[in-house]
Amino acid sequence: MQKEIRFVTADEAVKVVKSGDHIHFSSVASAPKVLIDALCRRGDAGELKDVKIHHLHTEGAAPYTDEKYEGIFFHQAFFVGGNVRKNVQAGYADYIPIFLSETQKLYRSGVLPCDVAMIQVSTPDKHGYVSLGTSVDATLAAIECARCVIAVVNKNVPRAWGDAMIPVSMIDMFVEDNNLLEPAHFSEPDEIETAIGKNCAALIEDGATLQMGIGAIPNAVLAQLGNHKNLGIHTEMFADGVLPLVEKGVINGAAKTIDKGKMVSTFLMGSQQCYDFIDDNPMVLMKDVGYTNDPFIIAKNPKVTAINSALQVDLTGQVCADSLGTKFYSGVGGQIDFVYGASMSEGGKAIIAMPSVTKKGISKIAPVLTPGAGVVTTRNHIHWFVTEYGAVNLYGKSLQERAKLMISIAHPEYREELDRAAFERFGPHFHFVAK
Repeated sequence: MQKEIRFVTADEAVKVVKSGDHIHFSSVASAPKVLIDALCRRGDAGELKDVKIHHLHTEGAAPYTDEKYEGIFFHQAFFVGGNVRKNVQAGYADYIPIFLSETQKLYRSGVLPCDVAMIQVSTPDKHGYVSLGTSVDATLAAIECARCVIAVVNKNVPRAWGDAMIPVSMIDMFVEDNNLLEPAHFSEPDEIETAIGKNCAALIEDGATLQMGIGAIPNAVLAQLGNHKNLGIHTEMFADGVLPLVEKGVINGAAKTIDKGKMVSTFLMGSQQCYDFIDDNPMVLMKDVGYTNDPFIIAKNPKVTAINSALQVDLTGQVCADSLGTKFYSGVGGQIDFVYGASMSEGGKAIIAMPSVTKKGISKIAPVLTPGAGVVTTRNHIHWFVTEYGAVNLYGKSLQERAKLMISIAHPEYREELDRAAFERFGPHFHFVAK
């Protein structure tokens, strides 16, 4: 017998939140905006204090991190997105460093309580199921562990398959809101990003299973793959860049060992076209992040090619991807999950790709990392390193060999300076002729 669904207002729903509670928000495009606004109204009324808020990256506004809510809400998210970055750096919000694969484990192990899960779902089907749509990630674990689950039922949430499908019996309260999901906007790749895309694409073999992050570089890579064959997707997220390759039959998952023929992801971040693509699409499996980002599951597919970016890399191959010195910029995310998984995959390739210089023209390849910078991918994990000037494989290379290889694809204006720094570090036996 199906559970009867009774809708309440957002303001009525958030009354279940008590001072001291831990709340989970569904992430990215699925952030439950109507509940967030209602929760902030309770904060404005002085009804709450010391409420901790957890989530992955969310799109849209994050007013609960504002200075005025100090002592009322305290954001402790698993990733620092652009909408909370300023307040995290100012100390009004915070960040929990964690591998993306283990975010679900925080809840399931009891390390992190979850009192109230606020999620967004599709309209119920005739079997009494709703879909989490564009974001499963750690939200499924939060639903399983929460004292109370509040779901925003939204006709614009796509009916995604896989772990996204949950019975309405797992939900305690229902709120209706039919606003469009928050889209993500990506700029077109510039000349440098296009060159990086070409260098990465040259490393991708037919039959590879792909993981790549967000932004212009992944889109530049995908734009170069039109003549490839039998590519697969096993990733933490994908966006619009994969759609033309699916339409052409380039991405078909035919060479995958597990989830053959399926595109596996844990969240999406793209346009409405991307969200429409997964609606009732059996080719797409939206899975728990404990599955998508498990390095040992990732490694089961052959030729896993993982492409991730960095903020700074030193001459020994230490990769900083989460901070600018002491200021946190993003988070660990799934980079090391996929770097390790790809490196264990038969024929796999783990790639770190970035422009050689910042927008201000400062070299992103540095003699040493900026003081306070966090090492996400260690010098022991790094394999391929790519800039617009080429691709080098650092795996199995000594420190001096690595330095020479990295300087060879640094910006030409900085090669002599980096050469001098390496000479000072490694002594007179180091010799690289900057070009």
